[in-house]
Amino acid sequence: MIQLEWALIAASVLIIVSVFASKAVDRLGVPSLLIFLAVGMLAGSDGPGGIYFNNPLLAQSLGVIALSFILYDGGLSTDWTSVRPVLKQGIVLSTLGVLLTAALVGWFVSFCFGFSPVEGFLLGSIISSTDAAAVFSVLRSKRVSLKGQLRPLLELESGSNDPMAVLLTTASISLLQVQDLTAADLIPSILMQLSLGGVSGYFMGLGLVYVMNHIRLEYDGLYPVLSIALVILTYSFSSVINGNGFLAVYAAGLVMGNRRFIHKRSLLRFHDGMAWLMQISMFLVLGLLVFPSKLPGVAGVGLAVTAFLMLAARPAAVFVCLAGSRFSLREKIMIAWVGLRGAVPIILATFPLLAGIPLAGHFFNIVFFVVLASALLQGTSVPFFTRRLGLEAPLVQRPPYPIECDPAGRTPCDLVEVTVSGTSPAAGRQLVELGLPEGALIVLVNRGDEFLIPKGNMVLLEGDRLLFLANKEPFEKAREIIEPAEKS
Repeated sequence: MIQLEWALIAASVLIIVSVFASKAVDRLGVPSLLIFLAVGMLAGSDGPGGIYFNNPLLAQSLGVIALSFILYDGGLSTDWTSVRPVLKQGIVLSTLGVLLTAALVGWFVSFCFGFSPVEGFLLGSIISSTDAAAVFSVLRSKRVSLKGQLRPLLELESGSNDPMAVLLTTASISLLQVQDLTAADLIPSILMQLSLGGVSGYFMGLGLVYVMNHIRLEYDGLYPVLSIALVILTYSFSSVINGNGFLAVYAAGLVMGNRRFIHKRSLLRFHDGMAWLMQISMFLVLGLLVFPSKLPGVAGVGLAVTAFLMLAARPAAVFVCLAGSRFSLREKIMIAWVGLRGAVPIILATFPLLAGIPLAGHFFNIVFFVVLASALLQGTSVPFFTRRLGLEAPLVQRPPYPIECDPAGRTPCDLVEVTVSGTSPAAGRQLVELGLPEGALIVLVNRGDEFLIPKGNMVLLEGDRLLFLANKEPFEKAREIIEPAEKS
């Protein structure tokens, strides 16, 4: 019992230190993942913490569970209306882009460092997925956002490219383990896993919405519990039928996030916190798993792979995948540069360890080094390149409203925000003069740091944010009155 209590104390202290450390270095523009990994490394056997941890199976199991909740939250918080214009480009980047990146890195390490082609492709597959969350955390710390469709594209790519990286990694391991197996033999299996994962995730998402809206639980606290179980069920069921479980949970989250269901707002906040807990736990465990004393031995290979990945493989994949798209040269350069590597490559690096692949330990250290170098070099330079390329947009900080609307499944109304611009015909006019349609009610006006209760004689000013409680049709009419230019 004493050992369990000390283990719980150590785990809670590490999480608390990670949270406070991320807050302290946030202003420096350093990705949070570096801090979480650093805390894990310092607590490990080579650090002052002295905690010995060498259990790849446990690390992988935790990583799979954590990644499921992180991808689900990513889908849940993705606005379909914002990603729909870049859906084609996002899917191409998350599939063909991942494949091209893996192939180019595989060729490079095979040519330069003597790995076999399949071993090279395995290493390339492991580091082929990106982590846009690290990019956005850095930009947010500098109060910078990205113009146009860059953010939706990066969100869609990073949320949907992990399943492809998992498939390529497992396929490469199969090629190394089975001598007579060829890449062509694996193509039907990969296509089937992607198809089953996407289809099962879509229908599971619809099922989750139905369950949430019709189960009518007596206690509100049970809805997050039910949501956790349904996420795990989605991943497990898809995997059992030979689908891609990671794609399934992302698709289920995407379906749910763009439909109405009871307690949606509270569940969105819950899963956001759950995703952060999973990220911190995952990074800490992966930091414990690595032995920092072994990293200098792979520094040469790691720097070479990082440089090739950043300057050649990722840009080549981006320019091929976005050829003929409406993205400008500067935007393509930005998309290529923000391809940071996150925790997924480190989790995937545990797969060869458990499969008993020769050089698996060497690969794990190389991947860990590449992730650290990528996050440090690319992550800290993202704000500079954003400004240098002229792609920065001011980060709009939306204050939390002191009221919420949590409609039941059959209630069509919701809280929606509209901003009064300088060119709006509503600017300088009283609310009573606007002639808003019945069914569109302004419940709050956000002006600067204040929240004002609207009255008929209130004069609207430029920059006011109007919080509507409205049905869809009346709200669209009200939007035409306040911001007619936005609809065109």
